[in-house]
Amino acid sequence: MHTSAEKSVVYSWWSREQRPFTLGELIADGVVHIIGLVLAITIGSVLLVYALTNTAPHEFPALVLYVGTLVAVLSVSLAYNLWPVSPVKMVLARFDQAAIFLFIAGTYTPFLAVLGGTTAGTLLTTFVWGASLVGIALKLIVPERFGRLAIALYLAIGWSGVFVFKSLATNLPPLTMWLMLAGGIVYSLGIVFHLWEKLKFQNALWHVFVVAGASLHLWAILECMVISRL
Repeated sequence: MHTSAEKSVVYSWWSREQRPFTLGELIADGVVHIIGLVLAITIGSVLLVYALTNTAPHEFPALVLYVGTLVAVLSVSLAYNLWPVSPVKMVLARFDQAAIFLFIAGTYTPFLAVLGGTTAGTLLTTFVWGASLVGIALKLIVPERFGRLAIALYLAIGWSGVFVFKSLATNLPPLTMWLMLAGGIVYSLGIVFHLWEKLKFQNALWHVFVVAGASLHLWAILECMVISRL
């Protein structure tokens, strides 16, 4: 049996025992996730159909990976955030945090496919997927550790594209670049709400920024792979 103090140490990283969400907060959070999933599935399907049949058949595998990680991260997040405190929620917490790393790498993959075998593309691919796989392993094996460090790693991977900005700007449409930048800013601003745990509806607000950032990047990939090629 764990004492109350021990439980706080063991479970505080996933159960939010300090301030459980109200029913209204849970409903709002669920609605935000569902809106994100509807957008991901509908627009993602359009992206894949047009890419395969017309505009980007060579990049299609990268796009399948991207859409798959987008739907996966929203689905796992929805399940974890709405699941009652239990051993199942603890397992879902591991996958929820690991899925974020997978999604960041998945989002980069279509753009990396455009860079092809260039030096910049190879370096960015190695860093993005290498760092993401390390993050996934940490979150699956020792999820209770490195909480703040994981946030820093999320940001580092997400903004790593600035180091090959010139190559990206040369190979991607201008609107795609602006949408990528806007999405990155939105994600980064949302972290304020992710950390502001005492704010009511904090989690729903954080996920509003996640869905908004993901939508901007989905638009960027649609612009790059479909609209600009029609």
